[in-house]
Amino acid sequence: LAKQALNFVPKFARGYAAPASKSVKIPLTLYGIEGRYSTALFSAAFKQHNLEKVETELKKVKTVIEKDLNIRSFLEDPSLSRQKKKDGVKQLLKDGNYSDTTKNFFKVLAENGRLTQTLKIIDAYESLMTANRNEIPVTIISAKVNPSILGGLVIEFGSDKTIDLSVSSKIAKLNKLLTDVI
Repeated sequence: LAKQALNFVPKFARGYAAPASKSVKIPLTLYGIEGRYSTALFSAAFKQHNLEKVETELKKVKTVIEKDLNIRSFLEDPSLSRQKKKDGVKQLLKDGNYSDTTKNFFKVLAENGRLTQTLKIIDAYESLMTANRNEIPVTIISAKVNPSILGGLVIEFGSDKTIDLSVSSKIAKLNKLLTDVI
């Protein structure tokens, strides 16, 4: 009887164990180094309830990197040690009012030697945030932008859908109908 009771205890304990952490639903599957790091950042920001704040901070960092060639060359310089890069990133983030999530993220990038991928990772995080908000990028092309469509609009949304309401496409369809009939 005692042996049966001991066999029952582990089953009971396993059945009522709590999950180690709150699971995060990632809105988009991304691949590669930038996908891995941006997904990890999204997960950390989600758990800290500061997705938008991190996005704003990353956009700010991206603007600084794109404008300042010294910072960009610092991030991309393979001859600098990881410790120097870590110290440099710490100095860069010291001036702004950055969240701990963002600071820790850049610390991890520096420690892992991934600062060269910073812009790609930021772009991937922006894609995750766009998907999280259920937004779809849309491009509208008019005759003012592309005179070859003659008039009307061409609407491209997502990466694979297009609505062609241009005059040039209507003329092409009419020409095809006329030549097919004859």
